[in-house]
Amino acid sequence: MRLQIGDVAIDRIEESLGLGFQPHELFPAYEPRMLEPVQDWIAPGFYDPTVCRFRTSIHSWLVRTPKHLILVDTCVGNHKRRPHVPRFDMRDTPWLSRLADLGVGVEDIDYVMCTHLHCDHVGWNTRLVDGRWVPTFPNARYLFGRAEFNRWDARRADYQHRPINDNVFEDSILPVVESGQMVLVEDGFDIDGVLIVEPGPGHTHGHICIRLASQGHSGYFTGDIFHHPLQIRYPELYTGFDDVPELGIQTRRRLLSACADDHALLLPAHFAEPHACHIHRRSDGDYEPDFASVQAFINGNRLPAGHEAGETV
Repeated sequence: MRLQIGDVAIDRIEESLGLGFQPHELFPAYEPRMLEPVQDWIAPGFYDPTVCRFRTSIHSWLVRTPKHLILVDTCVGNHKRRPHVPRFDMRDTPWLSRLADLGVGVEDIDYVMCTHLHCDHVGWNTRLVDGRWVPTFPNARYLFGRAEFNRWDARRADYQHRPINDNVFEDSILPVVESGQMVLVEDGFDIDGVLIVEPGPGHTHGHICIRLASQGHSGYFTGDIFHHPLQIRYPELYTGFDDVPELGIQTRRRLLSACADDHALLLPAHFAEPHACHIHRRSDGDYEPDFASVQAFINGNRLPAGHEAGETV
């Protein structure tokens, strides 16, 4: 898919797409009644009622500004040992070939921005070469939120272990540190005045959101602030992987309001097709996703100015 926001082009690089969690497995507070008001859009694209499983994606976003090539999140990666997440363990996917299909080589990437440092957002930070983990993108600066890096730095005395991230610091973060390519950033950091780092805590303590603003158009790369579009209608749905569920709920509500007010595009890391949406604010105060507006402008077409948008960890 190709989207154009102002003078910024966005492509999606898919690592995997398919059925994953059952709703109650992902969202502890899920209730079956929640599916009733969303029947017109949730199945079959985002939920398969025959097996009671969500359909989700794991993908990266490739962002082309007039000056730079930026990757947002880098999926699971290949040959990574993930003993506590079997579906991520020792994967072998053609993600790099899909990047090449977009006319981009690993040496062309200027920046890698990770919304957070869970295993399915940092995997292609590195690749295995002659038995060693080395940065996949030799000319890139890797931008991590300072608070997020500190939360997952396994060398710290106050490190809080979580099994889902076993080996991640060692194979996907530390090689970037040792190569000198890591840059720790704070809220407000920007690239080209187009991509701006904003706080997005909850799923992890230091989770960031990346706002895109260009020529009166805007969008938000939200990582795991939203795992599934059901959270648009029910932002109170938190996941069992969240560090601070209450903060995550606040962050979702804030972003939904901003997207509805600014007609901004929501660009999460795990939504199935069309992988992005606009947000409608309903008369009752709830929100609904608008996927049709995105589908209509995929494949190189520009999103109209002022558009009225009315298995993962």
